[in-house]
Amino acid sequence: MISHHIFPNIFPKKWRLFICLSLAVVIACIWTQETALAETTIDFTEINPQIWLKQVLQWIDSQGAIGAIAFILVYIIATVAFLPGSLLTLGAGVIFDVGLGSVYVFIGATLGATAAFLVGRYLARDWVVKKISGNKKFAAIDQAVGNAGLKIVLLTRLSPIFPFNLLNYAFGITGVSFSDYVIGSIGMIPGTIMYVYIGSLATSLAMLDTATPSGNSSIQLAMKIFGFVATVLVTIYITKLAKKALDAEGL
Repeated sequence: MISHHIFPNIFPKKWRLFICLSLAVVIACIWTQETALAETTIDFTEINPQIWLKQVLQWIDSQGAIGAIAFILVYIIATVAFLPGSLLTLGAGVIFDVGLGSVYVFIGATLGATAAFLVGRYLARDWVVKKISGNKKFAAIDQAVGNAGLKIVLLTRLSPIFPFNLLNYAFGITGVSFSDYVIGSIGMIPGTIMYVYIGSLATSLAMLDTATPSGNSSIQLAMKIFGFVATVLVTIYITKLAKKALDAEGL
């Protein structure tokens, strides 16, 4: 069963600064939307996360040096708000290429996951408990983290069988320590690189809906295909190792 520890009404000092920074991020993103994003043609009467995120990516692509900061802020909000991070990850490959794109996605995903963890632990505990009630996998995770918190977080990040956004909140109501949770985020790196690489195969944001980039020479295309296959194979291999380890833990 999910642990029901009783938390103090006052946040621990080591988390107060982070919570304040998270609130600042939310305010910054709202301000960004009300100013620069207001200049783009975003129709908020039809709230479609995919379309909205694409428009945000187009705006980020036009911002030059500050685009990276804007991207990270948007990724944090998307993670907390259950918006599809896969589109942002693919978009990072188009805008920033594989190297920087992977770094920015990892930073945004880690900060967003950390914010969701703190919200789940201190602000929305009852909602999270209700949301995952009856889920055997999450119940198993709760039992396992007591003995090997860092290992379990790391393995669940490597394996795609757990929904990323909900998992962030779910860890907040378990006994895993804050430090183990944050360090375990390195498990996101293989999947992040794979998705960013796939995104980099597109020549523009408009091509994210298609799988085949155009306008490349046969040599460039062959290199991209080889890199894509290699990246996928490595990710699959790591995922299988993670799944095997999770099975051994009874998850």
